[in-house]
Amino acid sequence: MKKVLLIGAYFLCSTFAISQTVEDMVNAIEKEGIENSQLEQLAYELMDLNGPRLVGTPEMKSAHDWAVNTYKKWGISAENQQWGTWKGWQRGITHVDMVSPRVASLHATQLAWNPGTSSKGVTASLITLPSFTDSLSFVKWLPNVKGKIVMVSMLQPTGRPDENWEEYATKTSFEKMKSERDSLEKIWRQNINNTGYTSRNINTAFEKAGAVGIAQSRWSEGFGANKIFSAGTEKIPAVDISLEDYGMLYRMVEHGADTKIKIVAESKDLGVVPTFNTIATIPGTEFPDEYVVLSAHFDSWDGGTGATDNGTGTITMLEAARILKKVYPNPKRTILVGHWGSEEQGLNGSSSFVEDHPEIVAGVQALFNQDNGTGRVVRLSGQGFLHAYDYLGRWLEAVPETYKNEIETTFPGSPGRGGSDYASFVAAGAPAFSLSSLSWDYWNYTWHTNLDTYDKIVFDDVRNNAILTAILTYMACEDPEKTSREKAVLGINPRSGKKGEWPTPRTPQRKGGQD
Repeated sequence: MKKVLLIGAYFLCSTFAISQTVEDMVNAIEKEGIENSQLEQLAYELMDLNGPRLVGTPEMKSAHDWAVNTYKKWGISAENQQWGTWKGWQRGITHVDMVSPRVASLHATQLAWNPGTSSKGVTASLITLPSFTDSLSFVKWLPNVKGKIVMVSMLQPTGRPDENWEEYATKTSFEKMKSERDSLEKIWRQNINNTGYTSRNINTAFEKAGAVGIAQSRWSEGFGANKIFSAGTEKIPAVDISLEDYGMLYRMVEHGADTKIKIVAESKDLGVVPTFNTIATIPGTEFPDEYVVLSAHFDSWDGGTGATDNGTGTITMLEAARILKKVYPNPKRTILVGHWGSEEQGLNGSSSFVEDHPEIVAGVQALFNQDNGTGRVVRLSGQGFLHAYDYLGRWLEAVPETYKNEIETTFPGSPGRGGSDYASFVAAGAPAFSLSSLSWDYWNYTWHTNLDTYDKIVFDDVRNNAILTAILTYMACEDPEKTSREKAVLGINPRSGKKGEWPTPRTPQRKGGQD
């Protein structure tokens, strides 16, 4: 009886000691994350100093080198690992002016990977698209674009976002505006469809027909926000113009004014350049071939500086790694940080890593990815792994309420098929999870827009995410059990009516923009 009591007391003390250790470590992570946060400094250096991180640009390579040096300052091993090549390009000064019927400087920017102009630029009249009954009428009209700059976006009926209308307009007025807009959009889409082209490839037809430039305005349904993507032309300049200026120009053309603009775009073609992932590593002491991966894509579009897509995810993982190196320098499992290149063009950096490092993928204990904006984490899905609740549930128990009280979990959930880099690992069968964030009007105002800049970062929320990530990483490293990869039986796909299938790994594009 005495022996049984002693054994019971031993296990009770052991359990108490373990729980104290976890509590102490969680407290240390929280204390370091709050009292010695480096987030503001990291954001300044990444967004303001390095700038946007479009794949294939010198700024992207500069940011990769900055990340490696930052890790080395903290005593963390890091390197840039090449996974492919890309069209090299560097943005220069863009200056777009209306020169007739009056003079005004316009709010505009050149689209990515677009060829530059001479220092004299291109000056030409604007032309809008008429109505086309079919592709033959389009072909017949097409010679009219020769020597012109073609306006390829619809004239927006309002520059006010819906929430502004909803707050101030009468219900009748708001509904009328939406009905008119829906009608205009339907007519516009049908008109493009009638040409035999799509909005993605019609610019090539204009270029071949002798147009000297493309003007677009891809409004993001928020005040001052436009989405800035790539050009789709090989020789002529393509620029995005603010909704306000684009609308003014469009109305002038439609009213018969001789409307001319001048485009000066001093970008440079840099040939073919290597492209990288930055990988940082804190070696494991007991299970060095098992990995807890901190994941965030490093690249961005370059209308802004890529602050919330995905600068905030990037600095979350940098800060989590910094905290762990300081308070948990000898993890049981290896902590690997992946800053992936070319996510924006189809998860190319992460899918290349998955393809090139099957041994690491096989050893993944868990991957935590953050991508969709500056907000605090509010959603966590089991990504279709049948037993994800068992281990994620254990790890979340250690997280203080402050950092998890808004998180909605879904188990087992469904496997991610795209959207961000965790999907590359899920497709390969590795337990990878998205730390999905509160919106902060992400889609309208910062996702791929000219407004995605440092001032949109909500540092309290990012601090929350860095601490949460560090705690989950610690718990995953310490867990005595290897995580299960057993997949849930997927239900019927409501779109296809067929039984769901697990996603398959995608083939990365390793030679980008060179076709």
